Amino acid sequence: MNAVRPEHPAAKQALRDSVKKLRFALSADEIQEKSRAVTSRLLSYLDGAGTVMVYVSKPPEVDTTGLIDALLARGTRVVVPIIEKETHTLRLSYLENRGMLVESTFHVPEPIGHEIPASPADLDAIVVPMVGFDRSGNRLGYGAGYYDRFLAGCPEIRTVGIAFAGQEVGAVPHEPFDRQMDAIITECETLLCHCGKT
Repeated sequence: MNAVRPEHPAAKQALRDSVKKLRFALSADEIQEKSRAVTSRLLSYLDGAGTVMVYVSKPPEVDTTGLIDALLARGTRVVVPIIEKETHTLRLSYLENRGMLVESTFHVPEPIGHEIPASPADLDAIVVPMVGFDRSGNRLGYGAGYYDRFLAGCPEIRTVGIAFAGQEVGAVPHEPFDRQMDAIITECETLLCHCGKT
């Protein structure tokens, strides 16, 4: 048996490094083109959601600026995360426009100085960043656990991971307590994972 054992963090890190290289190989034009396709699929998937938490992207992630603008334009309330580095947690703020964002922790744009506190209870869906994913809905994150901790407190809220198709891997090492995505959207498809939910 050569299967990767989930308890080996080194295996996860090696997979993370490998996928990151593929993502960094994309040109700025490719990222924009693919991001527009992801956004189109995601807007369809989120149709009817009143309040959506969206991560604010930094290169070379799927660019969420167009998504945020489109959600605001159609009257959806947008919530963004703010990184609490000391506690490895996320706090939430409503975002009324992208002009409120400034580069902050880990170079991530955040509404520092313009915070409008939001609660996880307000959310209908959460758009989650991913380094990699598999077709069972398992997400490979950045390794710091911010989203793992946050999602553990939001078990009933719909989660959708977004990534480029090239970030798919055969299997993401995972533990029973790891949160699987309800859906994963790439520029090529909307993958409904269900993850054992009825």
